[in-house]
Amino acid sequence: MKLSKILHIVSVIAGLAGVVALVAAYIAGPGGTFWGFSQNHLFVDAGIRILLAIWLQLAALHHMKLEERGEVI
Repeated sequence: MKLSKILHIVSVIAGLAGVVALVAAYIAGPGGTFWGFSQNHLFVDAGIRILLAIWLQLAALHHMKLEERGEVI
């Protein structure tokens, strides 16, 4: 399997995990918890996971360009 494909799949999983954390933060409400995590903790987790998904998607695009040129990393 190509590296760009793997990066894309991992990016989608990280993005979905970020969305789940965001929904969990909304459900927790101010001062509440969800899965044992506070709302603030879940918001921070969601932000980090979504940023990670963006970074992985950019890496996937970069590797797609390298694969088009025939360069293998």
